[in-house]
Amino acid sequence: MSTIVFCPITFNLAEVTRMIEVARALDPRHRAVFQGYEQDFASLIIDAGFEYRPSEPSFTEVQRRQALRFDQGKTLRSPFTDELVAARVDAERRLIREVDAAAVVIGTNPTSMISARAEKVPLFYPVPFALTRPQVEQVGRIGLVRGTGTVARVADTVATRLLRWAYNHAPLAPRAFARVAVANGLAPLRTIASLLEADHNLLTVMPWELEGFSLPPGYARVGPIFAHLDGELPPIVAELAAEERPLVYLGLGSSAHRGLALAAAARLGELPVNVVAPIRHYLDPDDRLPANVHVTDLLPAHRLGGFVDAAVLHGGQGTVQTACATGIPFVGLGLQPEQVWNIDQCVAQGNAIALSPKQAGTRNLADAVERILADERVRASADRVAQAFRAEDGGAAAARYVEAQIASIER
Repeated sequence: MSTIVFCPITFNLAEVTRMIEVARALDPRHRAVFQGYEQDFASLIIDAGFEYRPSEPSFTEVQRRQALRFDQGKTLRSPFTDELVAARVDAERRLIREVDAAAVVIGTNPTSMISARAEKVPLFYPVPFALTRPQVEQVGRIGLVRGTGTVARVADTVATRLLRWAYNHAPLAPRAFARVAVANGLAPLRTIASLLEADHNLLTVMPWELEGFSLPPGYARVGPIFAHLDGELPPIVAELAAEERPLVYLGLGSSAHRGLALAAAARLGELPVNVVAPIRHYLDPDDRLPANVHVTDLLPAHRLGGFVDAAVLHGGQGTVQTACATGIPFVGLGLQPEQVWNIDQCVAQGNAIALSPKQAGTRNLADAVERILADERVRASADRVAQAFRAEDGGAAAARYVEAQIASIER
């Protein structure tokens, strides 16, 4: 038996559920121990039956917003002070030693880049392809500038080249990572690439997303990994699906914001549809939404196939992959380059329409939803993509990869 430590960012729903899927797929003889600093989605880990070790220091609300914006490339300001990075590295090293971990599996937890290597434990990172080193190095346009016109294309090409240089060469990593890495006997971490590349990077994508790219050593495709939350759908879903009106799913994950939720809900309220919207965590108590928008808590979206006719999504990989796997065509409102990439891959497959977040509050969103509902070609594409997803099990593939690497070390 080997013990494997999982360290997602526990205020990020997609990362928590991705780690749960990999842990569930491990051979039962292995022990999975989760570590996290914030408690937003830690209950999902406990409910799934895994051991969870809450650790300190956690982010304040302000630090959390900073960390999310830093991860999305929207700011160079970071909450990662010397004290916070050092304390988290110490906490992670203590747990690795305590449980005698054979491997560490992470979400985008940058302190693990120091702690796992200082303890000489292999580090695994199930991750979307967008904004990884091979994608940044090889893509012509990354989506930093939106638009299809000549000016937008040229501007995005230039922005992509600048990002490529900065990603690999500029000392943009918070200085704390360089200082704490040296204090733990490692080379300093100075670039963005050094904070986002593990020993083994397991790409959670479909084969067509890698067409035209070559993968360097340390990268392997495992396939889609998305949430399979426990529990049943709330009764309102079946009730709404039984009505003559189409049913639309509004899914914005955990990295959107109240303004987007309100804007999208208001526009969907103008259409002759019903809407099920697990967006309660974004709303204030006095927010009032249209009567046809039914707000719920988080729900097992992988069970929505056959109930929902279309979706409006923020573009996070988990929500996109869930829609693909269940055959639900969608409108995507990508908030940052990784989400834009996820949506664009589906646009190319024919099962999605891409809009900008600013268009959520305009007639463009209503028009796009109406097209999704009326166009049989979009539905056929969604069915074809769903069929392709049935042959994939990224959680199991990631678990087998981790187990094989552990076994090769133990031999």
